[in-house]
Amino acid sequence: MALAASGVGGAGLRTLMVPLLLLLLPGLAARPAGMLQPRDTPSRERRELGGLWSFRADLSPGRDAGFAQRWYRRPLRQTGPVIDMPVPASFNDITQDPSLENYIGWVWYEKEVLLPPRWLQGDPAPRLVLRFGSAHYYSIVWVNGVQVVEHEGGHLPFEADISSVLQGSPEPLCRITVAINNTLTPHTLPPGSIQYMSDKARYPKNYFVQNIKFDFFNYAGIHRPVVLYTTPAAYIDDITVTTTSSDSVATVQYQVSVVGSTANSLSLSLRDQEGKVVATADGPVGELKVLNPNLWWPYLMHENPGYLYSLEVQLQAQVGRALLEDVYTLPVGIRTVHVTSSQFLINGRPFYFHGVNKHEDADIRGKGLDWALIVKDFNLLRWLGANSFRTSHYPYAEEIMDLCDAYGIAVIDESPGVGIKLPESFGNKSLQHHLAVMEELVRRDKNRPSVVMWSVANEPASELPPAAHYFKTVIAHTKALDPSRPVTFVTDANYALDHGAPYVDVICVNSYFSWYHDPGHLEVIPLQLTAQFENWYKTYQKPIIQSEYGADSVPGLHSDPPLMFSEEYQQAMLREYHAVFDKKRKEYVIGELIWNFADFMTNQGTTRVLGNKKGIFTRQRQPKAAAFVLRDRYWKIANESSCLPPVITSHSLFL
Repeated sequence: MALAASGVGGAGLRTLMVPLLLLLLPGLAARPAGMLQPRDTPSRERRELGGLWSFRADLSPGRDAGFAQRWYRRPLRQTGPVIDMPVPASFNDITQDPSLENYIGWVWYEKEVLLPPRWLQGDPAPRLVLRFGSAHYYSIVWVNGVQVVEHEGGHLPFEADISSVLQGSPEPLCRITVAINNTLTPHTLPPGSIQYMSDKARYPKNYFVQNIKFDFFNYAGIHRPVVLYTTPAAYIDDITVTTTSSDSVATVQYQVSVVGSTANSLSLSLRDQEGKVVATADGPVGELKVLNPNLWWPYLMHENPGYLYSLEVQLQAQVGRALLEDVYTLPVGIRTVHVTSSQFLINGRPFYFHGVNKHEDADIRGKGLDWALIVKDFNLLRWLGANSFRTSHYPYAEEIMDLCDAYGIAVIDESPGVGIKLPESFGNKSLQHHLAVMEELVRRDKNRPSVVMWSVANEPASELPPAAHYFKTVIAHTKALDPSRPVTFVTDANYALDHGAPYVDVICVNSYFSWYHDPGHLEVIPLQLTAQFENWYKTYQKPIIQSEYGADSVPGLHSDPPLMFSEEYQQAMLREYHAVFDKKRKEYVIGELIWNFADFMTNQGTTRVLGNKKGIFTRQRQPKAAAFVLRDRYWKIANESSCLPPVITSHSLFL
């Protein structure tokens, strides 16, 4: 699919994604160390910088005027016309300017912040960190004209220690300038390519399109919160926890890293939800024993799902003559995950994924984080009886993941490896970037009990021979980073041709029988879906999740007998799939994830009417007829598998 923009010189655009030479002050580069979520604690403060930022798109022929004229050296308003832009939000749908809707290239954001004097004073002064939850796709950040960090990737956090830039400054003003580029190449995640249209009889001068091989809109901008936070000069940099349980005892193994001091002491306390200390330990590496633990259970598997303990880590460190203290509290869920040849076990009990695929997508704000939308979606998930979702097709915001932990929603945590179709996207350059992305993802989400499996990609061209080495390497690397969780990728390849499937722990397969294949012929679903499952299981002897299935439906469009795009056809397709699921989930099918939770925006095309309509909810979160079919099914499955007294209804355990 193509996203068009005009007025850009070809030679200039080809250089857009070439990393600029970094002239960083010592200690300002992005470190491959901890990425603890910023929290207010007795030793730490945080300030969100949401609201209106100054914004300017670089409309120069080469999209390079901002760098040539050094817009970061002075307030952005002094460089030319700026507009207000909300953060977090995608910039595409905010204005009435169609050129911004489909803009490709560099855009510039700026925010001026007055800092509390206490953040800049002291001996030693606090450490001051600037953190972005995500910005799509390639970001370069300056503070008061000094470059502090650059980051590739649109769905994971990055940060920079900016203490040395600001401390000692005569004015407590922090001017944050961000340049963001949404250009995708064959080596980005997700990949894309720029195509230049040279036929002057058909296209304007310097016309190009951004081609992508994924079916959602390439929204861009600062999508998640921007935060300034402080820590002491010596601080807790990272925490890693893993949990095991047997009989009436659970073990929480931990590892804590400290930066800024070698003369320090660490103490840890694990508290239950009533604030009672249930275990203590000292030192950077060790374990805590919990008697009669409250385990973390998924929604509808237990009367108290999503149980979280609080692990309080306290650091005392000597820095010069000063004795510093740092405190960080990490939510901890005690649970185990194990995969057999036919089951997915959570805490030793079989778990069946009855859930959804989602997108971070909504009217106006695009992929921008929106608390009202997030809470609405979780209320709909629980109304639906869904116990899980996949973060299709990129890591979701930490705020969403927090609620998954708290509500007991099991997550298949997916990398932005979607649209890997071209042979050059399987080369070493792409592979090395993919490995780095998995490191960032695991570092961010490794402690989350809701994350029960990693997915490294969605629908790659895994039938290509280079896919064997590529996915063997990515999956092995992910397992080395986190041996405690299974790893998969989602395939739509033929079972006999898939070069990546031998390396996954769970087979996740997408299919759209009677939609993209044999459109309109619901009668072929039983035969084709049954053959799909039997062929995959016979070949690999691994449990299978139907990771996508579904049909577009236009709300209010009705047809009986069912015809494609009607609400009745969507209902009928679901029922045909469900009949096969019910037979095979008695054997080795361990889950079903509908595509999609809600309608979402895509590029324009002859098969897309204002986006993809496969949602069981509209983009505005109103239910279609299929939502009630799925709700009845999910609550029925929950009742069958639950050991809760009394029998669960669709009204218990909700609200």
